[in-house]
Amino acid sequence: MSKQSGRGHVVGLPQWDRCAVMGVVNVTPDSFSDGGRWFDTTAAVKHGLHLVAEGADLVDVGGESTRPGATRVDEAEELRRVVPVVRGLASEGVVVSVDTMRASVAARALEAGAALVNDVSGGLADPAMIPAVADAGAPFVVMHWRGFLEGCNVRGVYADVVAEVVDELHARVDAVLAGGVSPDRVVVDPGLGFSKEADHDLTLLAHLDRLHGLGHPLLVAASRKRFLGRVLAGPEGAPPPARERDAATAAVSALAAQAGAWAVRVHEVRATADAVQVARAVEGAREERRTPGASAPDPARAATDASGGPGVPDPAGLAGPHRPTRAEGAR
Repeated sequence: MSKQSGRGHVVGLPQWDRCAVMGVVNVTPDSFSDGGRWFDTTAAVKHGLHLVAEGADLVDVGGESTRPGATRVDEAEELRRVVPVVRGLASEGVVVSVDTMRASVAARALEAGAALVNDVSGGLADPAMIPAVADAGAPFVVMHWRGFLEGCNVRGVYADVVAEVVDELHARVDAVLAGGVSPDRVVVDPGLGFSKEADHDLTLLAHLDRLHGLGHPLLVAASRKRFLGRVLAGPEGAPPPARERDAATAAVSALAAQAGAWAVRVHEVRATADAVQVARAVEGAREERRTPGASAPDPARAATDASGGPGVPDPAGLAGPHRPTRAEGAR
């Protein structure tokens, strides 16, 4: 029997008929990408709603920077930053993910209306995390993690990055399942940029099929990360600032969607939403080519499905309100 959330609906992994777009709201003063821009609760909620209007299917709210060398905030401060934003977005019908390594923050965010927990440590940073998520019956994003990004804990050394990440994620998923989290509520994330150099990240993106072999939905979080700056800079150039990497992020999003990712996590939504929609259209044309004689799709239905409207299946009942098209604008 499915467990119930504090808001009275069945907790389950949100599903869409294509790669979903997860928008990011960093309620921090020191994020590598947009630190301080959404630090105020009202501004953070407004930004989350803007991301939904731009095409986000869900919004990931975090109150602690995970950039290399970042100082951890204490529990009380993380709660102060995160819970009001989660509550504000959930009250507007937004599907919310809470980005935290603390069980107490995860529990309070779920009570405030969050639909899933995104833990970059995969439950390693706080031993209470897995029991808390299991008790709540919540979906859980398990990322590949080798420790906090400081000093020798970066540990970006691999003989075979794909094999090692897959093996380490497999072990982490086994621990999560042993802790009581339901197999159908586990999402895996290769942890791009965490204890990895640019060539490691690119190699992992080239072999997402190996990560699918773990048997769980896949989240790809490449947005504005350092490896994209290195690619754009070339051998001799200086990497562009994080906020100038959105086109590159959209390219990765399209590739991830084509590779069957469950969701992509991004800071700038519109370009990625467009890229995912195009990837989906190309895949649809490929499938139609494989099945000669198939009836042509209904353009009106296709447009509705692409916008996240009534045509999109949502067995868990968590996909939130109809996402407005550009013509409609934000509600």
